[in-house]
Amino acid sequence: MSFGDTQRVNSARLGQHVGGTVRLTAEVKRMEGDTAVVMASDGGEIQIQLHREANLATKYCEIIGRVNEDLSVKVLWSMNMGDDLDLSIVDKVIELAHGPKGQGILA
Repeated sequence: MSFGDTQRVNSARLGQHVGGTVRLTAEVKRMEGDTAVVMASDGGEIQIQLHREANLATKYCEIIGRVNEDLSVKVLWSMNMGDDLDLSIVDKVIELAHGPKGQGILA
């Protein structure tokens, strides 16, 4: 399954990608039926719209999804990332990728 170019984002960068497809590494905070609330690498909470096959079974996950106008994310694909991940390092990679030194290298 191919999703084309997906930028890694945190909650602060979602607004730059409304209508686009992004890659989000996050901590699952709570599940509520067909939605979940996750904490992005920069600490911001994001509402996630799940689909039937989405299985967020570990503390951390990676989501490829489409950014809605309300800055929620509709899951297209998800992967469990285990229970031990340093989101501060993920956030540093995201910020580097969006900066002038990382553009085109860490997309």
